[in-house]
Amino acid sequence: MKLRLRVSPAAEKQVRAGHPWIYDASIRGQNREGEPGELAVIYDRNNRFLAIGLYDPKSPLRVRVIHRGKPQTIDSDWWRKQLQRALEKRSGLFDQHTNAYRCVHGESDGFPGLVLDRYANVAVMKLYSPAWLPRLQEISGIIADVLRPESLVLRLSRNLQGGIDGQTIHGPPIQAPVIFQESGLRFEADVVRGQKTGFFLDQRENRRAVAELARGREVLNAFSFSGAFSVYAARGGATKVTDLDISAHALESARRNWELNSSKAPHETIQADAFDWLAETDRKFGLIILDPPSLAKRESERAAAIRAYNKLAALGITHLQRRAILVACSCSAHVSAQEFFASVRKAAHASKRTFSVLRTTGHPPDHPATFPEAEYLKAIYLQFEAAA
Repeated sequence: MKLRLRVSPAAEKQVRAGHPWIYDASIRGQNREGEPGELAVIYDRNNRFLAIGLYDPKSPLRVRVIHRGKPQTIDSDWWRKQLQRALEKRSGLFDQHTNAYRCVHGESDGFPGLVLDRYANVAVMKLYSPAWLPRLQEISGIIADVLRPESLVLRLSRNLQGGIDGQTIHGPPIQAPVIFQESGLRFEADVVRGQKTGFFLDQRENRRAVAELARGREVLNAFSFSGAFSVYAARGGATKVTDLDISAHALESARRNWELNSSKAPHETIQADAFDWLAETDRKFGLIILDPPSLAKRESERAAAIRAYNKLAALGITHLQRRAILVACSCSAHVSAQEFFASVRKAAHASKRTFSVLRTTGHPPDHPATFPEAEYLKAIYLQFEAAA
């Protein structure tokens, strides 16, 4: 007997408009209890077919929609076609100098709560919902067949982590960082234990922009993680590059990435809290990148995050030389692009320095955002005239 759910008029309207989430409070009735990962058939108030989704009885986000419109049989062939459609969207985006990119970006590619990244010949699938666990073998088999990676690594979000996080579920076990190319530069990805799937592929376009702006400038990469912005800055002609991060492990990775590319500019690493170091140092730079981790992991932290972004931008501005550039980034989904840009502009106005906004950026094409909650990445580039 299929699991049948009836939802509220408001939820019905959202689903018809393309929103992929149905919360428990929106469910007005169901014919029986459901199991994690079970397909739930959603009906409107007139008992007409509305959508199909993955059911999670233990989460307030009760159903993740995978199909809407007319009734459809969800089987292995259907999932295979979904994956092929996602890959077709990325066809032609990258040349032979880039062999790492996102193949599937969760809800926006029809795989809610699942992302799939490729690093050279290694694929990494990360799950953010237990609804995927019952069909893990089916989906991994399809990925292995369609993508043909040498190895497929499974990563799990913190709410799912257990003994299988980081395991190679297809092909030879991965026991060392994977070396890949991005824009002709070489980087390592710790696909087994690293953050996300091992690297921040979503900042590729901003890294390319930094390379275009770095010539003749001393660069500070704050919250540098594995130093990818720094490697791009060096290729772009930076006179010196400083990586600043609180993690010794991250800075070790940054040094290895620097060496992988035989970068010629002087390179310095500083282990410190970026807020504290910026508040205490008197050094000046021609280009500063501020790319902190998410400062608002939940809605209740939004206001504090906006204040923190403002404070961070203000600190960065005090260390800019004349005609210097600030690149401020945010990956907090709970802070909108408008709120983030406004907080940075507020700090710029408060500095009393003449400035111009060079550009603002959002999601790269392999990380599409098809509904508001999926929009997390944004960056703003400002150039200041007089020195601080």
